[in-house]
Amino acid sequence: MQIILEQDVPNLGKKGELKEVARGYARNHLLPRGLAVEATPQRLRDWQQRQEKEQAMNRELEEQAREEAGNLSQKEIAFKVPAGEGGRLFGSVTAADIAGKLLEEGFEVDKKKIELSEPLKSVGTYTADVRLHPGVKAEILIRVDKED
Repeated sequence: MQIILEQDVPNLGKKGELKEVARGYARNHLLPRGLAVEATPQRLRDWQQRQEKEQAMNRELEEQAREEAGNLSQKEIAFKVPAGEGGRLFGSVTAADIAGKLLEEGFEVDKKKIELSEPLKSVGTYTADVRLHPGVKAEILIRVDKED
């Protein structure tokens, strides 16, 4: 029996997916609890239209992310922070600091989407990846200088 999931169901699938399940499982468990609906011809047409609309929107978001990645990959961000002997920082430069600098330059990026390969705890030049969309990353250059 074909069903369309209304909610995420562990070990079965995510909301909005079309699944084939045993008739008893659907009738006794999924349908009475509102976890799924039977895939009638009308619901299948509606589901198909939703899928096409979602895919078109996803392609548009990916194009925007690729464009923004092109602009971001040309950016160099500089920080002037207090440092001690040997260029060791008295703190560290975090993803939140980087997101704040990017916002100042006109790029709104969530700090959770910034991937640092190592903590920035000393003076130097580093790179970080910014995940803009699944499969779309931009690499930015981060320069940490000693504050005078």
